[in-house]
Amino acid sequence: MNSKIPRIGIGVFVFKNGRFVMGHRKGSHGEGTWSVPGGHLEFGETIEQGAAREVMEETGLEIKNIKVSGVTNDIFTAEDKHYITIWVTSEWKKGKASITEPDKFLSLTWHTFKTLPDNLFLPWVELQKSDFYKKIKRALKSSL
Repeated sequence: MNSKIPRIGIGVFVFKNGRFVMGHRKGSHGEGTWSVPGGHLEFGETIEQGAAREVMEETGLEIKNIKVSGVTNDIFTAEDKHYITIWVTSEWKKGKASITEPDKFLSLTWHTFKTLPDNLFLPWVELQKSDFYKKIKRALKSSL
């Protein structure tokens, strides 16, 4: 029996003025790739609480209208890791995006689905293959 179990990750789209914030990852699996803020769901947290906490910890932004929008099954073969990523959408409430955990991000920038960086984090690649991707794109348009 395999003693390894998948971990639960959260990826958070923070929508503001038709864009969403992304970070250039460092110091973890997927180093050098780009993704939205996120992290691990902690014991006893709701998905919404985990999303709000991770965004605040990583970017200093407060968010609102947090909604579960998708799930991906992400297997990092080289790193021998397996994640179930819960994707959520949210709207910016207040704050200026800044790197508050310099061990996790090299930079933060705002993007649209047309201006995505080239080197996306594996869960993003899986998200783009899913039906959830269209739903998240629609959520951005409806947040305007």
